[in-house]
Amino acid sequence: MPEKTSLDRARKHLEKFELNLVPREHEKTTKTSIEAAEALNVALGQIAKSILFRSGGRYGLFVAAGDIKICDKKVKNLLGGGRAKIAKPEEVEEITGYQVGGVCPFDIDSSVPIYLDQSMQRFDVVYTSAGTPHSLLPISFEQLLKVTGGEVVDIEKN
Repeated sequence: MPEKTSLDRARKHLEKFELNLVPREHEKTTKTSIEAAEALNVALGQIAKSILFRSGGRYGLFVAAGDIKICDKKVKNLLGGGRAKIAKPEEVEEITGYQVGGVCPFDIDSSVPIYLDQSMQRFDVVYTSAGTPHSLLPISFEQLLKVTGGEVVDIEKN
């Protein structure tokens, strides 16, 4: 999906909630948590990374602070399947409609559960991708919960 279309898709979804959430476009790439934190000059933890996992035949989108490691065992337990693996780029695009590096944590297939790690609650604002590797959305945890319909979980590796 072309970047402009993906960003428009994210914007359109956000408009439904009337929260005045506006994605910001950046010249620098924001494909990784590190690149995004550097582009915004914010703490790495404020970048909300969205990672699609699969376990058995089931997928789940996990959104976590950029400075934590995700526990595969906890992912496996939430998805109720076999070994948890990060989905391949082709699967990510097929399941979410977004390309790796621009996975938006909302407006995805409703059969895919969205899990929000509690680690993001320590920040007033986190930044999620807005559908492209050059866009970020400043959002509070409460707003993120509302626009994703996600479930709050603890997926941090201890």
